[in-house]
Amino acid sequence: MSIRVHSWLIMKILTKHPLGKSGKNISKQKYDTLKKAILSALKNRQLTHTQLFSELNKSLRNRFSGNISWYGETVKLDLEARKMIERTSSKPQKYQVKSKRSS
Repeated sequence: MSIRVHSWLIMKILTKHPLGKSGKNISKQKYDTLKKAILSALKNRQLTHTQLFSELNKSLRNRFSGNISWYGETVKLDLEARKMIERTSSKPQKYQVKSKRSS
């Protein structure tokens, strides 16, 4: 995880991408907010992409400055790259927190 502090003291994090594409530099505070919301939404359940983003919009509406969909997608991809969440092989594909035993 790469964290940088700019002269205006906003901590940034460079996200990862599961396919090795270049990540995005985003505010660590926004990253942490979305990470917590995604993991909370997926706690003990599987959600489709649409369901996950519906949950994010519900939980973060009026409490997040920025495009929830854009930041959500960026952080979701980062969590996939870090193997914290995974896609299922079901149709439609769903997301779930990666279990300790499915390595």
